[in-house]
Amino acid sequence: MSQRSSKASAFTLGLSALRRDWRAGELHVLLIALVIAVVAVTSVGFLADRVGQALGQNSVQMLGGDLALEADAPIDPEFVNRAQAGGLATAQTVSFPSMVGNQQGVRLASVRAVSNTYPLYPGLRVDIGDQKNIPAQSGPAHGSVWVDPQLLSLLAIQPGDRLDVGDLSLPVSGVIAYEPDRGVQFVNVAPRVMIHLDDLEATGLLGLGSRARYGLLVAGQGSALAEYKRWLEPSLARGQRLKTIDDASPEVRGSLQRAHQFLMLVALLTVMIAAVAIALATRRYQLRHHDGVAIMRCLGASRRQLQGALLTEFVVFGVLASALGVALGYGVHQVLVALVGVLFDTPLPAASFKPAGQGFMTGLLLLLGFALAPLAELGRVAPARVLRQERGAQLRYRAAPYMLGLAGFFLLALWVSGDFKLSVVIVGGVLLVLGLCAALAWAGVSALGYFRRQTGTPSVLRFALAGLARRKSLVVTQVCALSVGLLILLLLAITRTDLLQGWQNALPANAPNTFLINIQPEQRDVVQAALMQSGITQVQLAPMVRGRLVAINNAQVDSTSYDSPRAQRMVDREFNLSYRSTLPESNRLLSGQWLNAQGNEVSLESGVADTLGVGLGDRIDFDVAGQIVSVVVTSLREVKWDSFDVNFFALMSPAALDGAPTSYITSFYLPPRQGAFVQDLVRDFPNLTVFDVGAMLTQLKFILDQVVQAVQILFVFTIAAGVLVLAAAFFSTRDERMREVAILRMLGANSRQLSIAMAVELVLVGGLSGMLAAFGALSIGWAVAVYVIDIQFTWPLWPWAVGVLVGIAAALFAGALALRGVLRTPPLLSLRAMA
Repeated sequence: MSQRSSKASAFTLGLSALRRDWRAGELHVLLIALVIAVVAVTSVGFLADRVGQALGQNSVQMLGGDLALEADAPIDPEFVNRAQAGGLATAQTVSFPSMVGNQQGVRLASVRAVSNTYPLYPGLRVDIGDQKNIPAQSGPAHGSVWVDPQLLSLLAIQPGDRLDVGDLSLPVSGVIAYEPDRGVQFVNVAPRVMIHLDDLEATGLLGLGSRARYGLLVAGQGSALAEYKRWLEPSLARGQRLKTIDDASPEVRGSLQRAHQFLMLVALLTVMIAAVAIALATRRYQLRHHDGVAIMRCLGASRRQLQGALLTEFVVFGVLASALGVALGYGVHQVLVALVGVLFDTPLPAASFKPAGQGFMTGLLLLLGFALAPLAELGRVAPARVLRQERGAQLRYRAAPYMLGLAGFFLLALWVSGDFKLSVVIVGGVLLVLGLCAALAWAGVSALGYFRRQTGTPSVLRFALAGLARRKSLVVTQVCALSVGLLILLLLAITRTDLLQGWQNALPANAPNTFLINIQPEQRDVVQAALMQSGITQVQLAPMVRGRLVAINNAQVDSTSYDSPRAQRMVDREFNLSYRSTLPESNRLLSGQWLNAQGNEVSLESGVADTLGVGLGDRIDFDVAGQIVSVVVTSLREVKWDSFDVNFFALMSPAALDGAPTSYITSFYLPPRQGAFVQDLVRDFPNLTVFDVGAMLTQLKFILDQVVQAVQILFVFTIAAGVLVLAAAFFSTRDERMREVAILRMLGANSRQLSIAMAVELVLVGGLSGMLAAFGALSIGWAVAVYVIDIQFTWPLWPWAVGVLVGIAAALFAGALALRGVLRTPPLLSLRAMA
C-alpha cells in the first residue's frame, strides 16, 4: 500500500469511526465538555473584545481632544495662546460638584462649564425639543443649561423650565443624550449639568472649597501637535497633568482590566474542570476500544494506520465541537452584554474574530492535550490483546502526555489572558485548590469507608460504601470537581449577602448618612444653628484647609519621587488638612503622642504614612495658600473610614493652621422624613454641597447586582463542568457497575435494593462535595471579613444546607445521566460480556 493510499485509508477509517462512535453515544460526554469550555472562553472574550474596541475607537472622543490638560487651578492663558498660535484648536472646561434645584427640591450634580469651541470632536449628542439624539456642534448657549435625563425626573422638571445653578436661574434648553468625554460611567451618582463658560462666574460657585477641575482640550495633527506637546510638558506646574489618547479614562481601563481578569479566571477554571471530564471520557473510550483495536491489528491494520485514524476522528470531532461552542459562546456573550449594558454610556461595536479563534483553539488544545494519553495507549495495543487481557505494560506512557496537556493549558491561559503572572496564578492556584480539596475528599471517603466495616450497618448502605471504597480515586475526582464549582457560587452569594449585611450591621443605627461640605466661615454659625433647630444636635463642623505636600525632612518631593501610583497621586494633588485638639472617636492612636495644641505638629493616618514613607519625628512641609507650613509627625492613627464620620489623612495642631483659608465640613444622620430641610438649607446657601451616602450605597448595590448577574452566568458553566466530571467518572465505571449488578442479582439482590444503594452512593458523593464547598466558602468569607473588611463574621448556616442540597441534586442528575439503564440490563448479558 502506498503512503498516499495509507493516509487516505486512515482518514476514511477515522471518519467511519467518528460516525460509529457518535451513534453509539461514545462521544456525547466529550462533546458537552468541549462545548462548555469553549463557551466559557468565547463569551468572556467577545465581551472583553467589544468593550476594548469601544474604548479604542472612542479614545479621542473620551478624552475630548488629542491632548487634554487637567489642573486644580485656572490654566495659564499663555498655554491657550501658544496652542492657537500653532494652528491648534482649543476648548476650555471647568468641572465641579454642586447642588442644583428649583422649587421642587435640590440635587447633587456634576456641573461642567464649557467654552464656545467645545466639543472639538463630534460625539456630543443632545435632545432639543422634538429633535432627539442630534449631534451638537457646540455646548449650551450663553444664559441656558443642558442637563442629564435623570435630573428631569429627580426634580420633576421639563425642557423649558428653569433650573437654579448657584445664584443663576437658567432655562433648560437641552437634554444631554451622550457626552463622550465623560467616559464610561460605572457609578454615576451625580447627573451632569452643562452651562456656558461665560455664565460660570455669575453662579458664585467657585468659592473656597469648590473642588473645581480646570481643563484645556487641544486638537490637531502632525508636527504642530507634537511641537506643542514638547513645549508644554516642561512648563507644567504642580497640580497639572497632561493626558493623551493613550491615557483616556485610565480608571475605566483599569476597572475593565480587573473585571476581565476576574471573568477570565472563572472561565479558565471552568476549562480546567472540563479538562478533567475530557481526560476521564477519553480514558473510558480507550478502555472500551482495546479489544476492537486488537482485532483490527490481527486483520492487518498497521499501528500508524490506526493512530492516523484515531487522530483523524478526534481532530474532526474537535473542529465540529469547537465550532459549535464558538457559536453558542457568541449567543451567551449577548446575554452578558444585555445584563451589564446599563453600566455603559456608549454603544459597543461588533465583535472581532479573535475571541472566536481563541475559543476554537481552546477546544482543540483541550481535546488533543488531555485525550493524548489515552489515545497514545490505544494506538499501542498489541494483536495479542485478543488472547491476553493485559494492559499493565502500557501505563508508563500515561504521565508524559498528561504533563503535556497541563503545559498546553498554561499556554492557553497565557494566550487568552495576555498576562504571564495571572496565568501562573491561575494554573498554580487551581492546582493548589484541587490538591487541598483532593486531600479533604480522600479523608472524607476514607471516613465513610470506616462505617462499612461496622456491625449493624444496613446492607444497602454497605453496598453503597463498598462502591465508594472500590472507586476511591474516581470518587475523589468527582468530589473535587463539584466542590470547586459549588465553592465559587457559595462564596459569591456570601460576599453579596452576608458580608454586605455584616458591614451594614457594624454601623450604628444613627450612623451619618449625609455629608455637608463647602461651608464658608461666615456661614458656619448660621448653618450649625439651622441644623440644631431641625433636631440634628450631634453635629460638629470640622475645619478643612487645602494644602500641597512639598517637602519631607527638607527634601523636595514631587510625583517623580515615588514609584507607587498611589503615592504619586497624593503628592500630585492637594491634601485636605484639618486641625483639632482631641482625638476623634472613630480614630485609634497606634503610636506616638497626641497633638500639642500650641505646637506645629501633625498626626497622620498610618496607611498614608506608609505610602509616603513617613514616620514619627519626620518633618513635613505643606504649601497652604502660598505659605509654607512645617510640622513634625508626632503620632500615627488608625481611621475607621466606614464610620462615615468626618475624617482626614492629616490632622494638625490648631496653632499650625492659624490664619489659613478655611471652609467647614460635617456629617450627620438625616432621617428620611427630614429631606426637605436639606433642600431648604441648600436653597438658602447655594454654595453648599450635599453628599447623600445612602443614595450612593443604593447605586453601588445596583451596580453590584448587575455585575453579579453577569458573573453568575459564567459560574453556571463552572457548575455544569463539575456535573460533567461526575457524569464522565460515572460513565467510566459503567461497565464495572453492570458486572457488579449482574453478580449481586445472581446472589439474590433485587432491583429495589440495588437502586437504593446506587442512590445512596450518589447522595454521599453530592453531600460530601457540598460540605467541602460550604467549608471552603465560609473560610474564605471569614478571612475576607476579618482581614480585609474588618467586620464581625456571623458564620451563617445557610451555605451548609444550600451546598449539601445543590451537591446532592447535581450528583443525582449526573448519575441519572451516566448510569441510566445499568439496573435494567439483564444479568445474562453482563455475564456473557465478562466471559
